[in-house]
Amino acid sequence: MFDFSIVTTWFDSLLRDTLGLGNFLSILIECVIVGLLILVAYAMLAIVLIYMERKVCAFFQCRLGPMRVGKWGIFQVFADVLKMLIKEIFLVDKADKLLYIIAPFLVIIGSVGAFAFMPWNKGAEILDFNVGVFLLTAISSIGVVGIFLAGWGSNNKYSVVSAMRGAVQMISYEMSLCLCLITAVALTGTMSLSGIVESQNDGWLIFKGHIPAIIAFLVFLIAGNAEANRGPFDLAEAESELTAGYHTEYSGMGFGFFYLAEYLNLFIIAGVAATVFLGGWMPLHIVGLDGFNTVMDYIPGIVWFLAKTFFLIWILLWIKWTYPRLRIDQILKLEWKYLMPLSLLNLVIMTIVVALGWHF
Repeated sequence: MFDFSIVTTWFDSLLRDTLGLGNFLSILIECVIVGLLILVAYAMLAIVLIYMERKVCAFFQCRLGPMRVGKWGIFQVFADVLKMLIKEIFLVDKADKLLYIIAPFLVIIGSVGAFAFMPWNKGAEILDFNVGVFLLTAISSIGVVGIFLAGWGSNNKYSVVSAMRGAVQMISYEMSLCLCLITAVALTGTMSLSGIVESQNDGWLIFKGHIPAIIAFLVFLIAGNAEANRGPFDLAEAESELTAGYHTEYSGMGFGFFYLAEYLNLFIIAGVAATVFLGGWMPLHIVGLDGFNTVMDYIPGIVWFLAKTFFLIWILLWIKWTYPRLRIDQILKLEWKYLMPLSLLNLVIMTIVVALGWHF
């Protein structure tokens, strides 16, 4: 499999040795380029995800979806982005101006920060720490603060109710989300995302960890769906009773930041699930079939990662457009009465499996 670190090492050598730049300038240029790549990938994936959801939604509802702007409506999202960019951005009277303004930025910062942890390919991990799982969950939690401040600072009773719903829902489901990640850490023995992927060289986690790993994988998808405020857990954006929810009073790109973050949070949840439980960029390897493994290694790691991630995104979209929206009491009951006790029990079982060596 191609190791992308060859490219990064060559570029670093080009700046330092060939061009003779100092340590500070070399690191500055590399950081700027990587930052621009993250933002471009973030924007392009948002466009793909918005179009994908519209088409998947149309398929499940037996209609066509976007069809007029470009062939098959592929340019509809670009038209929507242009419309959003030229819309007037206004401030709400009697709103808390500071909270109102910084809330969208907190949401997008949390989303972009978590997005930067995605391991795209071997040697292409942008942020890779030995406590990567911990940092990923910590940075992604910034979005909860942004959602709450958006509702509170808007001086709108519907937005406040939505913010309270969103905060309690996201904080609650983070418990199960983190417990599932800890279950994977217990099996792999590392909190580094690249280390978790490397540990799946001889088999993906859902195969190596038996039933506990499968349970953790399924609970992670459910909790992640709720964490991203996606249906049927989208109580924070329940338009039937809350207009649009916590972002009701936002226009233009103020609303656009919330819109982008929601779709990219879906990608992040699916990407983390693919990384931790389905091997990330690691190809499918079967012990004893060296020829098969060699052929699989010819497929680039980024193709494996994106294929697994978009497959999980399709599953989550399928769930959203199949089940009706739950009530807030049903959502919290599902978490505190079922998912979190199940995750705790599953973590204990995984600890026993690892201690006794009952895994592959």
